[in-house]
Amino acid sequence: MSSVRSVVTPEKLLRPEVLALHAYHVPPASGMIKLDAMENPYLLPQTLREDIARLVADAEINRYPDAAARELKTAIGKVTNLPPGMDILLGNGSDEIIQLLALAVTRPGAVLLSVEPSFVMYRMIATFTGMRYVGVPLTDDFSLDLDATLDTIKREQPALVFLAYPNNPTGNLFDADTVLKIIQAAPGLVVVDEAYYAFASDSFIPHLAHYDNLLVMRTFSKLGMAGLRLGFLAGRATWLSQLEKLRLPYNVGVLPQLVATRLLAHHDVLLTQAEDIKLERTRLLATLDAISGVRAYPSAANFILFRVEKATQIFEGLKQRGVLIKNLNGGHPALIDCLRVTIGTPAENERFVSALKDCLHSI
Repeated sequence: MSSVRSVVTPEKLLRPEVLALHAYHVPPASGMIKLDAMENPYLLPQTLREDIARLVADAEINRYPDAAARELKTAIGKVTNLPPGMDILLGNGSDEIIQLLALAVTRPGAVLLSVEPSFVMYRMIATFTGMRYVGVPLTDDFSLDLDATLDTIKREQPALVFLAYPNNPTGNLFDADTVLKIIQAAPGLVVVDEAYYAFASDSFIPHLAHYDNLLVMRTFSKLGMAGLRLGFLAGRATWLSQLEKLRLPYNVGVLPQLVATRLLAHHDVLLTQAEDIKLERTRLLATLDAISGVRAYPSAANFILFRVEKATQIFEGLKQRGVLIKNLNGGHPALIDCLRVTIGTPAENERFVSALKDCLHSI
């Protein structure tokens, strides 16, 4: 006796909150000045590129990578001055680490808390993993609202709190004492996301030894390794040994391990490039401030958030002129008419400013 099987569709099988999501969109950038993704615009010195080419040529890509990535972890420990007793967990970029953390603490009713506007993946990954997301609005100048945050922590009892330091997409560095008060008040883990550490003036890594619920997350993508997809989480071994159980085996491949280890041996080269980017940030901020109709916000990262009327038209006009930045208009109520531009090379920044002025004059 035969029966007709009903058609299986995503709508029947997938969770409603997944169906409601929009995939993270990465726009094509071929042939454009790419200032939308907070990448380091500078190539490595030729001698270092040749050194890496030889390293890659001799790599045993027929073998699985070192699952513990011992050499790479040692290199990271040296350049970050981790306090004694702290451990490291590696991820395929910081996104994987955010997801791993959420998977570790999710249970019915568990809350992931962050501030808004901030990194969109906090909310998205909460949804992926079945956590309830709670966002606390920042103040009008994008500072932390301490009273509102503490009240929300008391009410929601979050298992996991993410604070980007500096914040993305606003670029500002939150007041450190305010962050410490949030860490002290939180009943669960607090993760300080230092993706833009190389461009900021402060870090919470020295505080790791003083707070048992604090973890610090970093990525090397903004420093010049975006193509390697490498992030890490630093904290007490009591936490990381448990989180290691959820890390998929061989999540950091042979080539990322080899190349990143070699690049960290030349960390000074990357930090010099970061200093050049910071100088350009100062210059570009002053230039934007001088343009009528543009309000640029101070930044401790490698990008600048700015507000301009008819932001979406300006964004499209820049694209037509070969410059790709990030359109944040419509993404959050606090970001109405906001655009975000990555700090490029001097020549790229000049092209961007020229195109922006042209767009403003043509609207």
